[in-house]
Amino acid sequence: MFKKIAIIASLSLSALTPLSAMELSDIIESKHRADSSQRDTYRNPEATLAFFRLKNDMTVVEIWPGGKGWYTEILAPFLRDEGQLYAAHFNEDSSSNFFRNARQQFSEKLAAFPELYSKVKLTTFNPPDHTDIAPENSADLVVTFRNVHNWYMRGGGDERIISAFKAFYKALKPGGLLGIVDHRLAASRELSEQEASGYMRQDYVLDMAKKAGFIFIEESNINANTKDSSDHPRGVWTLPPSLRLGEENKANYLAIGESDRMTLLFQKPSK
Repeated sequence: MFKKIAIIASLSLSALTPLSAMELSDIIESKHRADSSQRDTYRNPEATLAFFRLKNDMTVVEIWPGGKGWYTEILAPFLRDEGQLYAAHFNEDSSSNFFRNARQQFSEKLAAFPELYSKVKLTTFNPPDHTDIAPENSADLVVTFRNVHNWYMRGGGDERIISAFKAFYKALKPGGLLGIVDHRLAASRELSEQEASGYMRQDYVLDMAKKAGFIFIEESNINANTKDSSDHPRGVWTLPPSLRLGEENKANYLAIGESDRMTLLFQKPSK
């Protein structure tokens, strides 16, 4: 189960200081992230969230946080006192065992640690059927980490992704921001390789966001990895943390590290 004692001890500072008044770096380094922090060197959460212009008084929607809520562990404490976090999760009535189990695991985590997560609002996101992720025009920032490829691969292609982006657009205030991180397919590769590899071409993602109405603001190489060719036997899952090939060439894939990732920032027009 979860290490509640360690979490309470690590956040003893909150007895004197509101959680959202803590520096983002303090929350990232907190003991409640002891297991998750092993991936920080690849995912660069502090620099990524700073690039997305996160502030502690924002209303933020995190899309598909997964069973463990890797970014929720950071966002929920940071926003707890002055902001609001919506976690737009899998459909609890999904036909997919993985989706149902992941949502249940996430819900149990929220309930187990109310001192961190009691103010998180859980919603459902499954485009194009469930897209009410937060009240219309309420969010300052929508963030999604390594999810665009899932919508593409689950069928629907362009339509499904544009539906997802339109849901983000609807939830955002005029002038609100959308931050995207995903596995980046090399620009020289065919778009058809997106269907099974778990990688997405950056120009494709840019195009889909623009078709949904977003303005592209800027990109960052915070999560770039020049060691990753985006060409592996089991797609992106060949690399850590999945390591789908097991011991086969494991040292080589560990040396590459996690995938090369695009980090993109968009904005909903102010008018």
